[in-house]
Amino acid sequence: MTLENRHLENEYYTQAEHGDYELFDLGDFELASGQRIPDCKLAYQTHGKLNQKKDNAIVFPHMYSGTHRDMEMYVGEDMAIDPKEYFVIMPNQLGNGLSTSPHNTPPQDGGMGNFPDVNIEDDIRAQHKLVTEEFGIEEIELVLGWSMGAQQTYEWAVRYPEMVKRAAPIAGTAKVTPHDRLFIDAHMEAIRSDPAWNDGFYDDPHAVITGLKRHAQIWSVMGLCTQFYHYEERAWEQAGFTSVEDLMANFWEDWFLRMDPNDLLAMAKKWQHGDVSRNTDGDLEAALGRIEAKTFVMPFEEDMFFPVSDCAHEESMIPDSELRPIPSLWGHFAMFGIFEEDKQAIDDNIRDLLETPV
Repeated sequence: MTLENRHLENEYYTQAEHGDYELFDLGDFELASGQRIPDCKLAYQTHGKLNQKKDNAIVFPHMYSGTHRDMEMYVGEDMAIDPKEYFVIMPNQLGNGLSTSPHNTPPQDGGMGNFPDVNIEDDIRAQHKLVTEEFGIEEIELVLGWSMGAQQTYEWAVRYPEMVKRAAPIAGTAKVTPHDRLFIDAHMEAIRSDPAWNDGFYDDPHAVITGLKRHAQIWSVMGLCTQFYHYEERAWEQAGFTSVEDLMANFWEDWFLRMDPNDLLAMAKKWQHGDVSRNTDGDLEAALGRIEAKTFVMPFEEDMFFPVSDCAHEESMIPDSELRPIPSLWGHFAMFGIFEEDKQAIDDNIRDLLETPV
């Protein structure tokens, strides 16, 4: 049975919504916790072709609440990540709704409220199996990602330093900060406090609408910078929204209300425990010191989740790295490229990194 056939209750998690993708069979996949996910599947999409030398691969994981589809805007002809030149692998997180996740796993196998806690290192071990076993790739030109994609980028570069030639963690940290842990607690509790959530054993994911609306509201406060909401700036109008209320309904709520609550919580728990120093017995400096990749650390200047100072602190521990802050009123969500200048700045930095000899 494919995961597509298991999507019984939420049409959002379908190929009709997200485009074609493949499923890589991980078998009975053992997690870092010692638990197993039976018949585990990793969803992924590719762009371009792997060359004969197998040395043109890019790995581009996605952020919290996302899928491969949400980063496709950075892959295209005449862009830095040009599929005519590179073979781009876009893996989906375990728990994101397309890969094995709470909502598409039978309860007896750990689905719904029984889904095991998955860590970032589990995602990267799964992606490593895909890259090496399915494609026979031994060297990766670039690993990059935004937010939780940045967490995955750091894990790749620390866990497999000999494979990763370049790394671009964008608006994310290698180790979650206490501030972010508190924020994640708040947005998880927004979902879990809805009585319809029922400890994760709801009959209909859309019944948890109150929790998902609260969840969206918290993101609307923290996801953008305060200047975005200034009446003098009226940045929401530049983005095509008529009012703050229109932005709330047709951006934030429209984004989250279609999703499965348990899938969101599975990803949130991973984010909350992201920490590359588990590779080095808790020593973050030692972990980041293992990175051999040429690294551009790319924070967004107005990001309230991952401020420049937090990213700069980690960048100072990475050999052969550069700090490349990007200004944007969209704060953490600058990656969506709603303002064209934000998307261009990100693409320019990726191009600079790919053109840097290593």
